[in-house]
Amino acid sequence: MIETERAHILSMGEMMPDVEEQLDRRFHVHRSAKSGLQQIVDAYGPLIRGIATRGREPTTADLIARLPALEVVANFGVGYDSIDLAAAAERGIVVTNTPDVLNDEVADFTLALLLSTIRRLPQADRHVRTGRWLESAFPLSPTLRGRTVGILGMGRIGKAVAQRISAFDVPVVYHARREQEGLPYRYYPTLLAMAQEVDTLIAIVPGGAATRHIINAEILSALGPNGILINVARGSVVDESALIAALQNRTILAAGLDVFANEPHVPAELIALDNTVLLPHIGSATHHTRGRMGQLVVDNLISWFSGNGPITPVPETPWQGPSRP
Repeated sequence: MIETERAHILSMGEMMPDVEEQLDRRFHVHRSAKSGLQQIVDAYGPLIRGIATRGREPTTADLIARLPALEVVANFGVGYDSIDLAAAAERGIVVTNTPDVLNDEVADFTLALLLSTIRRLPQADRHVRTGRWLESAFPLSPTLRGRTVGILGMGRIGKAVAQRISAFDVPVVYHARREQEGLPYRYYPTLLAMAQEVDTLIAIVPGGAATRHIINAEILSALGPNGILINVARGSVVDESALIAALQNRTILAAGLDVFANEPHVPAELIALDNTVLLPHIGSATHHTRGRMGQLVVDNLISWFSGNGPITPVPETPWQGPSRP
């Protein structure tokens, strides 16, 4: 069935200008950043049939319950742990995300963060900018040579990261929920077993209850004093207090972090440390890739309200065919 009237959409989080323009052309858009979520739900809750979300405001069970006409939630990003999937699935609401379009960007970025952390590039930059090079040479840094990299998570992005690291002639191993056939990397059935055998750990797994604090004090201790942690997943996958202690006590050597437990709030203890590289969640943050992600959000909504179903539904809310009222 082709939609003849523009559907009402709740937009949670600003998109790129061209994406916003496309949403405005196709839908009645109610933006929480402009009008406030509570006010929008009070005034338009029964009319809202779709959500476009950046994931920074949670799509809670309570919010879903207050939107009786809701049919689809289009998430900007691969991770969608900010959405209550159980509540959506119970109502038959389809959730979509933006896979594949950011794989290469995040994989490239992960290598940049890994090398920056090992070779201490931000610290060297500060050494020049503050005039300290005039006083002394920058100290020698650790190296990627001789390291073994363990990847936590072997999804689309994890595979792209592994491929890039392999090009540096560095051994790669992995831990995931299950072993995958056809991969040229050794599989470890437990994260602890892998952490005991590697000195570099890259986290690229979804957030949520299943992975919350999966990297804890025991895992960090297993990495050892030469260990380096790179987190490009979600802040929730790392026990941040345990990480701070491990860095302060030199239980591990260093950490490169693009995500944090309570973004954009970063613990002062992490900021004070010289053995960290801290970035503001920018793994996919280029004009090119964010544009493609935003376009997929729009395309999912257009496809749904045109009667063609979602383009990239998440597995927890699979689309079984025409089921819209």
